[in-house]
Amino acid sequence: MSPTLIGEGEQASLAQHGMWITERMGCGGRVYHMPLAIRLDGPLDVDRLLAACHDVVRAHPQLTAALAERDGEVRLVPAAVPPPIGFEDASGFEDAGYEAGELVDRETSLALDLGTGPAARFTVFRLAPERHLLVFVAHHAVFDGMSKDILVRDLAAAYAGRPVSALPLTHGEIAERENARVAELLGEAAEFWRGRWNDRQDLRLPGLSGVSVRAAAGEAVDFALPSDLAVAADKLGVTRFELVLAAVHTLLTAYGNEDAAVAVDLSTRTEETRGHIGLFVNELPVPAPTPSGRFADFARTVRDELRATYRFRQVPLARAVGGVSPRTALTPVSVSYRRRDASTPEFPGVEASVDWMAFNQAVRGTLHLQVVDAPDGVAARLQFNPLMLSRSGCESVAGHLLALLRAVAAAPDADVADLPLPSPVVASAVESSSGRAGEPSASARGGAADAVPYVAEVGEIWREVLGMPEIGPDEDLFDLGGHSLSITQIIAKVRERMDVELSFDVFFDDPTINGIAAEVARLREEA
Repeated sequence: MSPTLIGEGEQASLAQHGMWITERMGCGGRVYHMPLAIRLDGPLDVDRLLAACHDVVRAHPQLTAALAERDGEVRLVPAAVPPPIGFEDASGFEDAGYEAGELVDRETSLALDLGTGPAARFTVFRLAPERHLLVFVAHHAVFDGMSKDILVRDLAAAYAGRPVSALPLTHGEIAERENARVAELLGEAAEFWRGRWNDRQDLRLPGLSGVSVRAAAGEAVDFALPSDLAVAADKLGVTRFELVLAAVHTLLTAYGNEDAAVAVDLSTRTEETRGHIGLFVNELPVPAPTPSGRFADFARTVRDELRATYRFRQVPLARAVGGVSPRTALTPVSVSYRRRDASTPEFPGVEASVDWMAFNQAVRGTLHLQVVDAPDGVAARLQFNPLMLSRSGCESVAGHLLALLRAVAAAPDADVADLPLPSPVVASAVESSSGRAGEPSASARGGAADAVPYVAEVGEIWREVLGMPEIGPDEDLFDLGGHSLSITQIIAKVRERMDVELSFDVFFDDPTINGIAAEVARLREEA
């Protein structure tokens, strides 16, 4: 029997906690909507497919979960609104000149609510008597890249009449084990990142006018990576992912970026969670030295740095270091790389094809490289923020990356200086959009003088939450090592002791004792 959400709710994972905070601060939205589209050609039994969707939801309780704050902790609770599973007759849609991608866009734009549900939805569209499209969209807090493979596998099994495998652990058990592992590694992780993490927001790219680590409406440039990438990686003694990451670092340096870190999505799955639908990803930065000498040597340096990071893959960076405010991207440039070794599971009687890279029309930073490495080829997409980077600039980046990878594939032992690299980009006066710049502070809105009666009480709460004997009234919460859990606990204690419900936005605007005290004063005055 599959596990269910029980009692007062299971503990949310650290990744879910951070994502919940980011959503509550208004920084998430569509960027966290993960679509998947399955085209089904042939005599589909629609009722059977809808029943299979229900079977998958019952087998994976994450899809029926919501997130709620209880006594300073974020917990999983049963969603008030379960995942909608519906059918729509869209016959003639394609004949009228529309494309199936527009249906995916429409479904992706619909709201997903982490507080009440739904966290996911299924819609089966009939395009023609023997042509259907299943569009699935889930919130990233309950779904990740590998979950796509699990979903399609279990849907196909249920449609074929085979039972969906029971899960070995509840999500609460998974979260408890993860938290114990993070607590054990936290000291080592802090030491590991002390000399590696530098929260730089500067960036040089062709066509760049600004830098952002916040979610925004996005556009994309699609391309395929060289077919002989695997051969080149084997010759270099690295994986395909490590080769691509080394190439991205080399390209950024060529543009004139010094000591640039690239954030990468790392799976936190274990053998026990391989079959779970859910969020099992942690984004961590991977720095690299300036590329020089043979590219093969540099690629192995990047490999070593990445593999050293693996030891701490379950530890959120914000838990290990200070100064990391809630955001949707750790660094302006990020990479996700997913291997798909299996073919598409069979749906009896119909031919199924899956769009594994259905685009949500959003980007979490300035530029994000998404790669899906499958037996039939390596598909790549550069997602970019058009307010920060022009399409022609993104196309230039894609072209430069392809030229570099082709050259490496042709001559793996080449020197970096002999590779086809672009000229440095002239630095432009661009401002970082990290989330707090330019916003009026809470103390400015409420008045610093009005906050005085509450500074001592707010300060006491901060000292309790952060475990520090002394904190200055204008010290930044995030610089002090605060993170998503700290925010949740401060809000809960302020609610309990001061009878005030703080908005999450204040921790973006002015994350200081004075700022929070001013917000308390303002709310008390309005009450």
